[in-house]
Amino acid sequence: MELSALYLPQFHPIPENDRWWGPGFTEWTNVRRARALFRGHAQPNEPGELGYYSLLDPATREAQATLAREYGVTSFCYWHYWFAGHQLLEQPLQEVLSSGRPDFPFFIGWANQSWSGVWHGAPDDILMEQTYPGALDDQAHFDALLPLFRDDRYVRRNGLPVMIIFRPGELPSPADFVQRWQQMALAAGLPGLYLVAWIEGKPWGIEYRTHHADGFNAGLYVEFPFRRNLRTRLRDKRRASRERSGPGRYHYAHDIPKPREKLDGVVHLSVQPNWDNTPRSQRRASVITDATPAKFADHLTVALRDELSQPEDQQLVVIKSWNEWAEGNYLEPDQRFGRGWLDAVRTARRRAGIEVGS
Repeated sequence: MELSALYLPQFHPIPENDRWWGPGFTEWTNVRRARALFRGHAQPNEPGELGYYSLLDPATREAQATLAREYGVTSFCYWHYWFAGHQLLEQPLQEVLSSGRPDFPFFIGWANQSWSGVWHGAPDDILMEQTYPGALDDQAHFDALLPLFRDDRYVRRNGLPVMIIFRPGELPSPADFVQRWQQMALAAGLPGLYLVAWIEGKPWGIEYRTHHADGFNAGLYVEFPFRRNLRTRLRDKRRASRERSGPGRYHYAHDIPKPREKLDGVVHLSVQPNWDNTPRSQRRASVITDATPAKFADHLTVALRDELSQPEDQQLVVIKSWNEWAEGNYLEPDQRFGRGWLDAVRTARRRAGIEVGS
């Protein structure tokens, strides 16, 4: 069973962030300034034993891998940012590649989305635009990733290197993209790629649903674990109006979010421990008010049991995320629960009959 966690490489300074947000900006900048915005709001979320780390510190990366391995996370999916030949936040993974450490499996997810000021109240400010120049750019992109694909630690499903595409519906032609990247992989001596389309689930439908027809090997279904019904929405709206405006408040869903309509082809599930993006968006944010490691363990148990129906070399469940601290969406130890989120992973594996290390 491949149980991966999405990994945000935002925890080190880069010149672009210095220019946009001020010298030394990292995701910790948002996390440190978070404050409680309503009665019972659990902010700030402060890191536990790993502290306010830098991902350019090899000891931090080793400690993260050690924790993940101990509790049953089998790999990290590093978010990868490519803008027509320009990469951002690539240094941590490049150091992992060049050093061979930590000896822990990984793969990538291409976050093919423009960077804007949305996290800071300026959604119309485009900081780095995502464009698709065509075949030559695809070749340069593939060539930049080829050393990763060839690394012995790189995760494979069905014998193929895994790559998640975050916004498949924004590609000019998803089917042409898939065909071109598979051809480049074969030409480079790889057996192909295991291309996974991110499928965003929403209360009113699914944002992208043609992964099978477009040739993707699989889809990854991702939906916020909010409990949405009229009664709770009205109650929370009344409460919010008494305590100034926003953020939106929700309860953790009883059941793991799953597609509410038939999707062709292989669909893997994603599970979220929590959500609170007030460190980024303040009163424009959304918060789950009652998430706990125990509830997360229930969701993850269901996802793991469902995935066992897939062939063993194709099984993949993705946790969103390992370290999205400014979204309140992480497994790493914190001051509130200690290693509770990691304990939940181990608990879910045990309930599903999957031993750590398998």
